[in-house]
This record gives sequence, structure tokens and C-alpha cells, in this order.
Amino acid sequence: MMKNKWIKKVLLGASAVFMLLVAILGVHIYLVTRPKAPDEHTIIMARIDIKEAINKEQADKIAGWMNLQSGIDHVFINPATQIVVFTFLPIKTSANTIVSDFKTHFNLTAARYMPSEEEMKGGCPVASTSSSYKAVAFFRHLF
Repeated sequence: MMKNKWIKKVLLGASAVFMLLVAILGVHIYLVTRPKAPDEHTIIMARIDIKEAINKEQADKIAGWMNLQSGIDHVFINPATQIVVFTFLPIKTSANTIVSDFKTHFNLTAARYMPSEEEMKGGCPVASTSSSYKAVAFFRHLF
């Protein structure tokens, strides 16, 4: 009889701890997935597709120029695919401004690449079909 009470207390305590941890996890997921305004630590990635062939020297000039622009964090250029990928601080500049200045400075036919809605879902680590997304959606619905 005494042993049964002890087992019940242990199981009840373990269940309570488990439920508390699930609640903490839910609150954590809710807090980290809420939209928030960019701050000084926010970094955004963008891409420019150049419609003309460029060589290594042009790629180096583009990288040098972009690295001098205010708000740009990193620049990666692949001359073979004519793609420029860069990260920037949105509180200092915008991707549209960078692309506009880029096209003006280099007189190249280029455009900012904007992924489609389907590409955004496919590239996101929390895609709508994943269990992580479903957990986030569940907790968002609760709050």
C-alpha cells in the first residue's frame, strides 16, 4: 500500500514536471517566432542577378565597391553564374537602394532576385509541412 502511494506521487510529480517543461517550450517558441522590428543586430541576405557575363576582375571590382557601401556586411560573387549575394544591416540601408546604386555605378543589366512564395516555403527550415511548423502554428493559435 505504501509502495503504491510512493509510485503515484513519483508519476504525478514526473507528469507535472513534464507538463511544466512543455509549457515553457511553448512560451519559448511563441516568443522567438514573433515578428519583431529590425535592430542593430539584424542582418538580411539579398541577391543580385547580373544579366551579362562578368569576369573575375569585374567580380573583384564589384566586391570591392560593395564592401565600401554603408550597411553591407558581407559580399559573395560567383562570376560563372553572374550572381551577387550580400548581407546588410536594414537599419543602415535597404536592398533596393543597394541594387539601384549598383546598377547605376556599374552600368550593368541587373535585378534583385525575389524568391516566389513556393521557393520561400521550400527554403525555410520550418516549412509548412514540418512538425516544427505545426507546433509553432498550434502555439500561435493559442496565444
